[in-house]
Amino acid sequence: MQINRIMIITLAGFKNLAGQKIMSIKIRLNIKEIPAFAGNNMKVTDHIKNANGKTLFSFEIIPPKKGNSIQQLYNNIEPLMEFNPPFIDVTTSREEYLYIEKEGLLDRKITRMRPGTVGICAAIKHKYDVDTVPHVLCGGFTKEETEYLLVDCHYLGINNVMALRGDAMKHQQYFEASNGGHQFAKDLVGQIQNLNKGQYLHDVMEVDGKSDFCIGVAGYPEKHLEAPSLKTDLKRLKQKVDAGADYVVTQMFFDNNKYFEFVEAAKAEGINVPIIPGIKPLAVKRHLQLLPQVFKIDLPEDLIDAVDGCKTNQQVRQVGVEWAIEQSKELQKAGVPVLHYYSMGKSDNVKAIASELF
Repeated sequence: MQINRIMIITLAGFKNLAGQKIMSIKIRLNIKEIPAFAGNNMKVTDHIKNANGKTLFSFEIIPPKKGNSIQQLYNNIEPLMEFNPPFIDVTTSREEYLYIEKEGLLDRKITRMRPGTVGICAAIKHKYDVDTVPHVLCGGFTKEETEYLLVDCHYLGINNVMALRGDAMKHQQYFEASNGGHQFAKDLVGQIQNLNKGQYLHDVMEVDGKSDFCIGVAGYPEKHLEAPSLKTDLKRLKQKVDAGADYVVTQMFFDNNKYFEFVEAAKAEGINVPIIPGIKPLAVKRHLQLLPQVFKIDLPEDLIDAVDGCKTNQQVRQVGVEWAIEQSKELQKAGVPVLHYYSMGKSDNVKAIASELF
């Protein structure tokens, strides 16, 4: 598919040949772009519609740390491709501070520990002919950097994005927006929707072949850890949907009733987009403390007792798989649009779960 773009650039503060100052001048360029990737190229919401009520399988991966081969990523993806995921999510990590000792002092440097999400999405899309969903963050990015990322996605035929605020940096108690960045996910959704309308940040471009991103956002069945109440959190989710979000993926939960109650409460709030449940299989005993601490979620007593009775993490992993299978079967029976699994870079437990359902 060839994409032709018309770009109008406004330049200010120039002089003409007579030495007279010109306030602004517009340059019109007709640029022929490189072909976008062919193959699978659908919105997440279209995949759901085309399934005609059948529950789909999808999963989320974390890019490997710098210095590792992409083959490591492929090795975790390939065992799951037999279940025909229509799309794969790829997370984004924000910047980190690195402290280097220099002449007795600590020199603070900014670094990113993982390779670029868009490049990984393009590689996966090209290799497996599957739609990919890059996560786009408020934290660590200016609005201009976000626009560059979205333009790259459009050229590469990546039509789905997940718009997230992101977490606070390690040294921050609360989230702080980057200079020139978004404070809230709803504003990020608004920027993406503006781009879909051909509205760029500085109003310097008119584009033929506008983007048409399908936008996912996060939902929290047990409320976001910073929200004062679930009702308030649902109002914020409604703001994201009103800004243009097309679907919701939930944070992990281990009690399906939390999800069912959340969906009903969302509908009562006027949220009528698909709500995809996010499932994470418990993998190690430490998750009993770590997950409630980090995500502010409750674990069912039956699950806690089962994990407490395990002597090894291998046994815990099996308990996690069996719990996720039962969770998934109940959700599938209830007709959820997609079962979305947080693989955390490991595919063996997700494969064991999916084998029982798909």
